[in-house]
Amino acid sequence: MSTDPLSLTFAALADPTRRAILARLSQGESSVKELAEPFAMSLPAVSKHLKVLERAGLITRGREAQWRPCRLDPGPLQDVSQWLEHYSRFWDQSLGRLDAVLREIGTRPPDEPGA
Repeated sequence: MSTDPLSLTFAALADPTRRAILARLSQGESSVKELAEPFAMSLPAVSKHLKVLERAGLITRGREAQWRPCRLDPGPLQDVSQWLEHYSRFWDQSLGRLDAVLREIGTRPPDEPGA
């Protein structure tokens, strides 16, 4: 598996459980036990998901006495957003050209060739 940051982020985001964990953490920090509650899986299984998210830099885990809170780190998501922005502009331009062609076709008189 590739270890470049963008690949690690996409690999982490590929799993719906990890995306759900990130959605939960976007509301504030949580313990592993709290994050595991909505899932029908063991705490060790949730911990494995958290390790993938942590390796991708999407979460951080702290230590406050007995509590080990997990926190969202939005940095890698910003990197993904910037990477996708290039393609968003590409599709906006492509669809804009298609729209112009369709408008041109739609404004031709019925007897005009190509209409």
